Amino acid sequence: MSAEALLQQLEWTVLRRLDGLLQGDHQTLFRGAGLELADLREYQTHDDVRHIDWNVTARMQTPYVREHQEDREISAWFLLDLSGSMDFASAGQSKRELMLAFVAIMAKLLMQRGNRIGALILSPTEATGFKYIPARMGRRHLLHVLHTAQTTEVSKAPHQTDLNQWLARANGLLKRRSCVFVVSDFMGHFDWAKELAHLGRRHDTVAARLYDPVEMQLPNAGLMTLQDSESSEQLLIDTANPKFRMRYAKLVEKREMQLQTTFAQAGVDALELSTTEDIAAALLRFSELRKRRLWRA
Repeated sequence: MSAEALLQQLEWTVLRRLDGLLQGDHQTLFRGAGLELADLREYQTHDDVRHIDWNVTARMQTPYVREHQEDREISAWFLLDLSGSMDFASAGQSKRELMLAFVAIMAKLLMQRGNRIGALILSPTEATGFKYIPARMGRRHLLHVLHTAQTTEVSKAPHQTDLNQWLARANGLLKRRSCVFVVSDFMGHFDWAKELAHLGRRHDTVAARLYDPVEMQLPNAGLMTLQDSESSEQLLIDTANPKFRMRYAKLVEKREMQLQTTFAQAGVDALELSTTEDIAAALLRFSELRKRRLWRA
């Protein structure tokens, strides 16, 4: 499916009250210019006379004005993990390439309605550990975000990815309630759970978890030398040994359960994206789940 065909079918449902949407598809917490009536109150000296409700004024014998729900654009933020493990690919597409495809599709979908997008990129090669791109609109801005994510170098030197500090920085930067997509493989320790929960309480947050099938199940390929993409530590393993593969599978299962529990406790939706799956099918399936959640609410 082409990107344009996917955009025509894909509908993104915002599940929480945010700070607005330019086209008025979602209510904001603000009162002001808009189409939907929010409240009536007595006229005050600074009010615009055009907002007077003459029917209510006639009944109450005192001037009343209408207040409407204000229509404003939302900001969508992409938190992009560009640590060393994101360049891994067992065949064909890497996790970084999958990330770029996801950002391109979701950003175009959101920007079609006049919304702004921004990014906070986790980059161990940066002195601060991050690259910050303010939220703006327009095709050139989207190309800038994608180019930055595509060309940011992955550190070849040993390093430790700090997802906790990355999410803490996002919590400090994002003052206005927004749509937030945390795009990562979520490798490493689980010390980031508290910051993700903080993000999930304030924003409409989706954890887009990227993975390669080989990370889930080792192939029977005999002796293999594996290297940690962050610590550079190497390990020789015998994948032909069924007991070793079984132990590995149990560890993966344990981690998967812990990951899903962490997402659920943080109150964020989890979108699983595989490097070998059609991204169109995954996004359409996920958007349908969100729409059903909204209908049940």
